[in-house]
Amino acid sequence: MPELPEVEALASFLRERASGHTVTHAYVAAISVLKTYDPSPASLTGLVVADVTRHGKFLDLSLAPAGDGSAAHTVHLIVHLARAGWLRWREEIPAAPPKPGKAPLAFRVILDDESGFDLTEAGTKKRLAVYLVRDPLDVPGVASLGPDPLDPAFTAQSLAELLAGRRMQIKGVLRDQHIIAGIGNAYSDEVLHAAKMSPFKMASTLTPDQVTELYAAMQATLRDASERASGLAAGDLKAEKKTGLRVHGKTGEKCPVCGDTIREVSFADSSLQYCATCQTGGKPLADRRLSRLLK
Repeated sequence: MPELPEVEALASFLRERASGHTVTHAYVAAISVLKTYDPSPASLTGLVVADVTRHGKFLDLSLAPAGDGSAAHTVHLIVHLARAGWLRWREEIPAAPPKPGKAPLAFRVILDDESGFDLTEAGTKKRLAVYLVRDPLDVPGVASLGPDPLDPAFTAQSLAELLAGRRMQIKGVLRDQHIIAGIGNAYSDEVLHAAKMSPFKMASTLTPDQVTELYAAMQATLRDASERASGLAAGDLKAEKKTGLRVHGKTGEKCPVCGDTIREVSFADSSLQYCATCQTGGKPLADRRLSRLLK
């Protein structure tokens, strides 16, 4: 799943290539992807891409009539790529409407210079989402987002206030978009490894020093990943993310810090990776799914 660094890079990539261009066609290839009905996809035709921004893990393309950037006439094309969705930029894109149901294509936007992008989704679980709205806050997922961890207003004190009294494992806190926006399964593993903190540690038990260390790890991890992703083409971001990860997705490999074997805890539809030496005092965490299999 693309997370804050990749979505920020995608926004920058699109801003550079699409801003100032007029939409000539917008096609829905998979009806399940469209989560709104008004404005319609046809209403994008003739609108100019004014800007591309990010809200957590949501992409936001602002479009308006030529010469009229007023909020009253602006339409926002907001995209959540979910777990298996992706944006594929094309310098030349077919003008003919795509055939409905032709997987993995879900949505297509064509610009006035014949470039454009496809939104695609692999697999059978269709979670890729496209919203056409007049205000980003009309998208429930955007309206309920917590603070952005890279916002200058988000400080160590902000983090302390979010964690105070919260009876949740810190891994769950970092992944909860209602609490902190933009961090998913991969970068929560990376942040906790950098902070030398167990993913199962209760948020409410963190000391002031531990909150400061977690904040510093969050800032360093996300900023480093964002810098690595900056300027890359959309097609290169997935590989860059995988290369830059130190523990997530590295089960069985050596920890780059201490050399211990990276371990995994599996859940119903996801897993986390961690280093016992760095994060849990050498004690392996209980893997409930594995424990059930061994009974």
